[in-house]
Amino acid sequence: MNDIFNLSGKTAIVTGASSGLGKHFAKTLSNAGANIVICARRVKNLERLKEEIDGEVLVLPLDVTSEKSVAEFFNSVDEKIGTADILINNAGTSDPKRFKDLDEESWNYVLNTNLNGAYRVAKNFTDQLIKSKKSGSIVNIASILGLRVGFNLSSYATAKAGLIQLTKSMALELARSNIRVNAIAPGYILTEINDDFFATKEGQDYINNIPMRRLGLESDLDGILLLLASDASSFMTGSIIPVDGGHLNNPL
Repeated sequence: MNDIFNLSGKTAIVTGASSGLGKHFAKTLSNAGANIVICARRVKNLERLKEEIDGEVLVLPLDVTSEKSVAEFFNSVDEKIGTADILINNAGTSDPKRFKDLDEESWNYVLNTNLNGAYRVAKNFTDQLIKSKKSGSIVNIASILGLRVGFNLSSYATAKAGLIQLTKSMALELARSNIRVNAIAPGYILTEINDDFFATKEGQDYINNIPMRRLGLESDLDGILLLLASDASSFMTGSIIPVDGGHLNNPL
């Protein structure tokens, strides 16, 4: 049982690894024994992250909003290491605005990154797995905002809801190809990206609405990440797992 989450001999791709959750996920997977491919637009940040990881790490540029960039990325992965085993589909962004102030540019920016980008990466990864006749695990990073809504985040919530439905559809269609697809739906997690916001009064109000009265820590996602990435979840696909301190259970 001590080795149930062991990823030795596996290779994991982590998108959006230049900061925040992606950076933490890369370290967690490496500590579990996986070889890591870290990718994002900010390659200098990836190079710094590589120095913080003891295991095997491949750094590659990736812009999930570009079909060309995604295709070139997977060609590079194939040339350098072959087909990976695990995809952590993490790259994402937000642009908080009231719906009445939302414009086409902002809407398209969020949807193209969080939903279309996740599709592009998952499709190319799936194509490689099927071509190589390999099994694999895809973990999409969704959000509780894909299950409930909040103010000023209509584009983000819509994208994450779409990602949740994409996860279920992929799981259904790819099961017989031995490709599992699941999603984590984090609640409010403290990262280097949002720590300034949560120090404000508005941020504290968010925290006070969480039943556990605290933010999640990046480490609070480690267990579920390793479960879904590893063979410990070999009979799980299409699962959407909230990690939110009970936030989804708030009364209406």
